[in-house]
Amino acid sequence: MATGIKDKVAILGMGCSRFGERWDASPEDLMVEAYNEAMTDAGIGPEQLDAAWFSTHMDDVGVGRGGTPMGIALRLPNIGVTRVENFCAGGSEAIRGAVYAVASGACDIAIALGVEKLKDTGYGGLPVATVGTYIPQWYPNAVAPANFAQLAAAYQQKHRVEPDLLKRAMAHVSVKSHANGALNAKAHLRKPITEEQVLRAPTIAEPLGLFDCCGVSDGAAAVIVTTPEIARGLGKRDLVTFKGLQVSVSNGWELQSNDWDGSYVHTARIAARKAYQEAGITNPREQISMLEVHDCFSITELVTMEDLFISEQGGAVNDVLDGVFDADGALPCQIDGGLKCFGHPIGASGIRMLYEMYLQLQGRAGERQLPDPVLGLTHNLGGQPSQNVCSVSIVGREGA
Repeated sequence: MATGIKDKVAILGMGCSRFGERWDASPEDLMVEAYNEAMTDAGIGPEQLDAAWFSTHMDDVGVGRGGTPMGIALRLPNIGVTRVENFCAGGSEAIRGAVYAVASGACDIAIALGVEKLKDTGYGGLPVATVGTYIPQWYPNAVAPANFAQLAAAYQQKHRVEPDLLKRAMAHVSVKSHANGALNAKAHLRKPITEEQVLRAPTIAEPLGLFDCCGVSDGAAAVIVTTPEIARGLGKRDLVTFKGLQVSVSNGWELQSNDWDGSYVHTARIAARKAYQEAGITNPREQISMLEVHDCFSITELVTMEDLFISEQGGAVNDVLDGVFDADGALPCQIDGGLKCFGHPIGASGIRMLYEMYLQLQGRAGERQLPDPVLGLTHNLGGQPSQNVCSVSIVGREGA
């Protein structure tokens, strides 16, 4: 019977490039930037790597298909490199491959790396995917802001939230993330904003305004994992280990059933329940120290607090406005700025979330360091609310 991965895999080292409009860097340059930091942090040489997982979403930005771009850019020692893609959750999918390989005993040390070069595409948001002359019925014809605006409308209707109150709560989410991002030297957006600026900004898709939407970025992130025993043998102390890692993928129920009301993300709730069970968490609001969630839009972060069973159903609006998820709140969220301000290079985002949890748990987050965190949760979505993938990971101090 499966027993899960709790404390079977430790983080040996991590690295993350600076995110932003990196006109100066190719995808290969960004990979090298994240890889060099991770390898230095891990204290190992390339010959000690057994396997690699490579996450990138777009095929038309110079990195191509297959694992060879990572192998060539980093001059890896002819090890297996598996390219993975799972919408915006591709980075978490790469982590899962590396973690499961170590947990199974298939390899001793594995690396997961994600990269994306989106600013050169010329699009303000995600580049348009072309599906040819035949468009399947399930294909989301609306752009991302429109789809997530529907999530906001459904949530507002279900919980009878006054429109102005919901907009204020969403504005608070954005103000918080900008304040946190201002303290992060690697973040794309580092300018604090006010609630008034958010509420007065141009509307993108009602009720989402300009500051309710995350942009896209260029960037890369990497994580090297091994067993706790090997990590200690390499001289590592105060280990950060995986407690749970679960992925849930839509089977089409949301689109094909009248039972889904559009006010939440079904797969997020499934992945969260399974991750909590694997990690032995029974009261996430009390046991989790910090969160990194997929805040592609401010409404997504708000709804996610209920999908993760942190807030009561319909209670996230008040929790947000009460400052529960602020840097100095009871359960800090997006302490590095999140997708909203750190940035969203699609293939790297899931690994970037883990990077912040790792730094915080090691007491290495600098100006944004939280006091004595024990467990961190990452939540990485891919696709639209009605058809998506969700990955939930929990990491923490060894033995916690």
